[in-house]
Amino acid sequence: MVVLITLLAFTIIVLEGSGHIPLVLGACVAGLVAWAHGYDWETIQEGMLRAIAMAMGAIMILLVIGMLMGTWLAAGIVPALIAWGLELLSPSWFLPATCAVCSIVSLVSGSSWSTAGTVGLALIGVGNAMGIDPAMTAGAVISGAYFGDKLSPMSDTTNLAPAMAGTDLFTHIRHMVWTTGPSWLLAMIGYAVVGSGLQSTASADSIAAITTVIEQSFHPGLIHLLVPAVVAVMVGFKLPALPTLLTGALLGGVLAWGQGSTVAEVLGAAMSGFKPDTGSTTVDELLARGGMESMASTVLLVLCAMSFGGIMERTGQLRTLASKTLAVAKSTGSLIA
Repeated sequence: MVVLITLLAFTIIVLEGSGHIPLVLGACVAGLVAWAHGYDWETIQEGMLRAIAMAMGAIMILLVIGMLMGTWLAAGIVPALIAWGLELLSPSWFLPATCAVCSIVSLVSGSSWSTAGTVGLALIGVGNAMGIDPAMTAGAVISGAYFGDKLSPMSDTTNLAPAMAGTDLFTHIRHMVWTTGPSWLLAMIGYAVVGSGLQSTASADSIAAITTVIEQSFHPGLIHLLVPAVVAVMVGFKLPALPTLLTGALLGGVLAWGQGSTVAEVLGAAMSGFKPDTGSTTVDELLARGGMESMASTVLLVLCAMSFGGIMERTGQLRTLASKTLAVAKSTGSLIA
């Protein structure tokens, strides 16, 4: 674990690289340690494959979110939401508003994935148009989405955890407030402080120009709210995230086809991302994203991380690390710390 942390810190902070290779190297070190303690290759490989299998649900959701992004962009859904968002939101309170909106949607729906893949996607587009760093917007989206998910009585993980631990749902939620609540408040304060110093890098004229181009190219209207409404209804009925997002992606493709896109263009948007041609370089760069291929780096990161974690778990290294940690944690406060 020390080796992994060192490699990650050096690669990401010093070399400004990704975490993929350090995780692979960490898995190699964990495998060598396991081999030195008598574990054979079949056991090590079993640990990796078992962990990757556990992550397949999340990987499939990531790929479907990429599809949804592509088809919703091609259908004009995201451009419409961006145009409306630019008219309603200002940079100074955009980040806390993003976190609050995602918190409410996730709390009501019980699904962080659905929230991030729908409302979060649109808000990132609005932030990009304002010139706000997408990493900051993504942080606000994730903070809100996971806060609502953790405290929602409709969340699957929130129901599963107390069932496995032998307690009731609302006792579990009440105790989570002590950790999740302060974290959310600190995040909101941070977003408010950072947001107060933000100024849109786009002038009022350029924002108006972006809105005009979107209106001329996509003709935003109530029809663009139809597919998000269907997704919202499915979320309200507590349908699983994967079929809900897949339905949204398919309906987005149908809407794009109904508005003049060819089948090849729709399939291309779902796979490789939307390739707009609005006549405006700014708008084209803003909307050129999405597709399953855009999720490749994240999926690879999950595979690398689960390979490392699977070796650690199967060969007992994770259990040893946990036992040493629990030996130090003598109280609830020290365990949280």
